[in-house]
Amino acid sequence: MKHRIVFKVLGFLMLIIALGMIPPFLIALVTGQSDVVPFITSIIATTLFGLVLIYSNSSSTETIKTREGLAIVTLGWFFASVFGALPFYLSGSVPTFVDAFFETVSGFTTTGATIITDIEVLPKGILFWRSFTHWIGGMGILVVAVAILRVLGSGGFHIFKAESPGPVAERIVPRIKDTAKILYTAYIIITIAEFVLLMLGGMSAYESAIHTFGTLGTGGFSTRNASVGGFNSPYIFMVISIFMIMSGVNFSLYYDIYRGKWKDVYQNSELRLYLGIIAVTVLAITINTNMTLYNNIFEAFQHALFQVSSLMTTTGYTSFDYEQWSTFSKAILFMLMFVGGSAGSTGGSIKVVRILALIKLVQREFTKILHPRSVVTVKINKQSVADDTLMNIASFFMLYMMIFIIGTILISLEGIGLLGAGSAVAATLGNIGPGFGFVGPTSTYAGFSAPAKLLLSFFMLLGRLELFTVLAILTPKFWKS
Repeated sequence: MKHRIVFKVLGFLMLIIALGMIPPFLIALVTGQSDVVPFITSIIATTLFGLVLIYSNSSSTETIKTREGLAIVTLGWFFASVFGALPFYLSGSVPTFVDAFFETVSGFTTTGATIITDIEVLPKGILFWRSFTHWIGGMGILVVAVAILRVLGSGGFHIFKAESPGPVAERIVPRIKDTAKILYTAYIIITIAEFVLLMLGGMSAYESAIHTFGTLGTGGFSTRNASVGGFNSPYIFMVISIFMIMSGVNFSLYYDIYRGKWKDVYQNSELRLYLGIIAVTVLAITINTNMTLYNNIFEAFQHALFQVSSLMTTTGYTSFDYEQWSTFSKAILFMLMFVGGSAGSTGGSIKVVRILALIKLVQREFTKILHPRSVVTVKINKQSVADDTLMNIASFFMLYMMIFIIGTILISLEGIGLLGAGSAVAATLGNIGPGFGFVGPTSTYAGFSAPAKLLLSFFMLLGRLELFTVLAILTPKFWKS
């Protein structure tokens, strides 16, 4: 592996992270709270580390290939989480650096799991940085680097591919740099739209920004201990529900809408399944909760839509303590934790396109049983899916479930019960945040031991980087020439 180019790109990434700390620093400066000095220290430390990496490898003219791309993405997310944790730790907002690292990994991976028991007492700059990490990590920490750094050249595709959510990294346009710019343009436009609508609903500019970051990044950090439920506003519930659903859609489809290719969007198989799952599960939970808990159908619908949108897109916001729902409704929510958003979205978990491919793979096997000599191809959006891609999807699913099972066994050593252990692993591996039982919507991850928090942080990184990217660099073969 070409180490010099890897460290050079990591250096530029550290400068981007340092720039990302400036907005929360300015908020800290304006509010005059205790987080001013911690932000100054964190910005200086991150900048110096980045400059050392850049100038110690400034003579590198090496090109980025697949192996370098994997290393840059995995190490980049790790370093971003380490240095991004400094404001939390130095300000005393969390008791230990392990807790600060957990909170930062949760932010950048858009998981939304937290160890903070009282959010509302934190300084405003810290709260802003906490949610801003969602927005940075939602589209990808390194996607912005691909869009602006010339040093990457054609090697930017290997970084984009290693960081992209989904089985296949899509080029919207031939140049990967232009693809990254288009994605971020759509991301920024939708961000502005939600920000304005939330302000029209009575939120302050500060809270509108934070909840927009959490929605668009599908992260779920809030300014309220009761999450979005603390606003008790049907309008806010509806706005955030709609934008959570929009954030779970493949962002390349927004470019198709811009180009007027409405037919392609309408016929997109993944989008149809994604919206279909949401519609069916919302209807089922609405009927069930209206019969068992709520006073009217509208109240049941708004909470069902919100929670289905939240867990399906792996956002993790809550409008109501869904632990009070019946076992039937909670079972649906637990199932949705393994589905996730679309490929190319900011949502996590397995992804709808993989579920669709697996369904078609099962259908093909049934067809072969009835017609052994037939040649059946799996098609998505009227295009044949290569056997290599199908093998990748099947391997991903098997590996995902293996990690879930092994992780549940390991976390059960914490003595929190099977439901708590299973949902903690599912919620972190799927980048969801809240789960059930010990990590339910009104609980935090503060009760876990330091080793368990580090393990769950590892699961968050695994889930966000689609398993193979992280696991590849942990194999001895990766480091051999």
